[in-house]
Amino acid sequence: MTLRPILIHPDPRLKKPCDPVTEVNAEIRKLADDMLATMYDAPGVGLAAPQIGVLQRVFVMDCVKEENAAPDPVVMINPEITWTSDETNVYEEGCLSIPEQYAEVTRPKEVRMRWLDLDGTLREEQFDGLWATCSQHELDHLDGKLFIDYLGPMKRKMITSKMQKLKRERARDGAYKHGSN
Repeated sequence: MTLRPILIHPDPRLKKPCDPVTEVNAEIRKLADDMLATMYDAPGVGLAAPQIGVLQRVFVMDCVKEENAAPDPVVMINPEITWTSDETNVYEEGCLSIPEQYAEVTRPKEVRMRWLDLDGTLREEQFDGLWATCSQHELDHLDGKLFIDYLGPMKRKMITSKMQKLKRERARDGAYKHGSN
């Protein structure tokens, strides 16, 4: 497994709709392994392929938060929502591509998802709570949408400015570490 660098907003790749996976093969399984390792290392509860610069419809999630509980990783290939509840839930969302920024987002409380697993088997399952929020958040990534797109323009602009500053600081720190300048 390889840890992959996570793209930071604003990056044009985060705003592009992703291509469907045409075949579940060793390359896709390696991508999923790398994504899970990267997500757990970050640490996060979800990661979509475009966040590591791969524009394919794949995301991983594991919303088990209880201490000492066994991990329960889910890999979704070509996921789609087949049903949503009328009841909504407000959850304070964050994103590995928008570090240390959080905002309340309203989404359907429950969703039913259909996807291919790593064996290429069609699966369907209903999620609620954090699992429902996370699956919708990650699916948005595959459509080029970020959680800040649900916010008002002022808050979105403020967060984007903070991310631009963070990227400049990281670039400057990287330049010093590598002896350039």
